[in-house]
Amino acid sequence: MASHATTAEVCERIIANVERVVVGKRRVIRLALVSLLCEGHVLLEDVPGVAKTMLARSLAVSLGLQFNRVQCTPDLLPSDVTGSSVFNQKTADFEFRAGPVFTNILLADEINRATPRTQSALLQAMAERQVTIDGMTHSLSRPFVVLATQNPVEHEGTFPLPEAQLDRFFMRLSVGYPSFADENNMLLRVRDGHPIDSLAQVVEPEDLAAARRHARLTHVDDKVREYLVRIVQATRQSPHLVLGASPRASQCLFFAAQAAAAMVGRNFVIPDDVKALCGPILEHRVLLNPESRLRGVTPQAAVNEIVEGVPAPVRSAQGG
Repeated sequence: MASHATTAEVCERIIANVERVVVGKRRVIRLALVSLLCEGHVLLEDVPGVAKTMLARSLAVSLGLQFNRVQCTPDLLPSDVTGSSVFNQKTADFEFRAGPVFTNILLADEINRATPRTQSALLQAMAERQVTIDGMTHSLSRPFVVLATQNPVEHEGTFPLPEAQLDRFFMRLSVGYPSFADENNMLLRVRDGHPIDSLAQVVEPEDLAAARRHARLTHVDDKVREYLVRIVQATRQSPHLVLGASPRASQCLFFAAQAAAAMVGRNFVIPDDVKALCGPILEHRVLLNPESRLRGVTPQAAVNEIVEGVPAPVRSAQGG
């Protein structure tokens, strides 16, 4: 690809390609791409059949990245994810056989069906980009991103993710049902074969790495940064919440705002960038108190109330 291609052009090419498979969900695709630019993990929480898996696969294909899938079940073992050492009779020695975690994009389908022990096997990989097996530490490929799915409706035989693991997810997204026009368009597209089968790579992995580096150079004015911190700090004082967002949430919101600005060709962050990302980044990191939950308050409503209550800076530097 030409070296003068901008981050915005690269991102638009990826989004347009993914939209050939995932119809009418540009906002979700954009947010997932923001996470990829920040090398952040994504929790896709929605009902079955709304293209969560297709989103992960089409992103991997578009970027030319390696993709693996793990179907989480209660009998899934940690070694089924990370790999294990197997005795080789010919060499009379143990050799390591890598598990599906050794990839660029790992889809952990129905992650809440895996036992806590297996879920914890992903924790080191998500946090440190490495796994330790039989006392040996193995580094993972870069980029390494986990896209995990879970069904919020079905609770039979599931193991809810603890807050510590939820905090490892950069964003939580919901794909949602398509509109009438989008669902009708989808049926037209799949009648001669699924679009994922003919999807092609549109950028090189090096372009993603360059876009990631460029995004980190996006200017964040002092007032915008302070606005971001005030929002996160306000979650720790909300009367609706017993658990506010962690300092990791501040970092995620900061990097995501940089990536979102870079994706539209802007070299500086504005307050609206921060405001638009508060839901996906903060809602899964807060915990409602019992009284608010009984009154029907949702994490989304609590976060929205916090964001609306923090005044945005009127002016910010537009350079950098």
